[in-house]
Amino acid sequence: MMEWWEAVVLGIVEGLTEYLPVSSTGHLIIAQFLMGLKESSALSAFEICIQGGAILAVLGLYRSRVALIWRGLWLGEPAGRRLLLNLILGFIPAAVVGLLCAGLIKDYLFHAHVVMVTWAVGGLVILLYVRHRERSGLGSGGKTLEDLSAPGALAIGAMQCVAMCPGVSRSLMTMLGGLAVGLGLSAAVEFSFLLGLITLGAATCHDAVKHGADMVQQIGWSSMLIGTFVAWGSSVIAVKWMVAYLNRHSLALFGWYRLAVALLMLILIFCGLH
Repeated sequence: MMEWWEAVVLGIVEGLTEYLPVSSTGHLIIAQFLMGLKESSALSAFEICIQGGAILAVLGLYRSRVALIWRGLWLGEPAGRRLLLNLILGFIPAAVVGLLCAGLIKDYLFHAHVVMVTWAVGGLVILLYVRHRERSGLGSGGKTLEDLSAPGALAIGAMQCVAMCPGVSRSLMTMLGGLAVGLGLSAAVEFSFLLGLITLGAATCHDAVKHGADMVQQIGWSSMLIGTFVAWGSSVIAVKWMVAYLNRHSLALFGWYRLAVALLMLILIFCGLH
């Protein structure tokens, strides 16, 4: 059985990094190594399922948007229906690629060396893109979420597929995708959060059904609940902080951070992390 403090640590790591453009997968790999946890299907599923806490955090923080989607679904409200359609379009590419390639991705890409490279590349991409926007005079301005077109939502969804490679970060790719199709920074961040409700929700349900019995035996109900609760609390903190930070600053901080943790990963690889 997993110790309660191990569930707390993994919950904090998951919650703080899930919605930031820094890759929760890479941070969880480092956390596992430092705590001496052995890789298993139950542990991997646990790390996916505690995303449920992160999902609940966004559901609460963006309840007005969620209510709008609900009214669009059941009452036919145009704005809500359009947002729901865009979220579905954004989810479709990841659903298709995930169903076709999930096994191959886990077998060949879930390694520390891959995470180190994708962390570094992602950091450079952020810094170069921020510099491009500043030189172009774009800053953080752009279209609102209501202006997002169906092709734009599909394009964001296509970019989300890249994040199936560990270390890339789903949040990073959907944010950059939103900016690339003309959304302002705040709108790109919000769409990334909302799209995560569907994408992370689907992954959580899939692993809960497939590995639920293993998790109960090897992790334990108490640790599962603790990890989910802690992930919820730390996600609330992370999302509120990031939204407030990006209202005043660019994404550059996250680019430098990714380069720093890529260097840390390189050091850990030399210390025995595989």
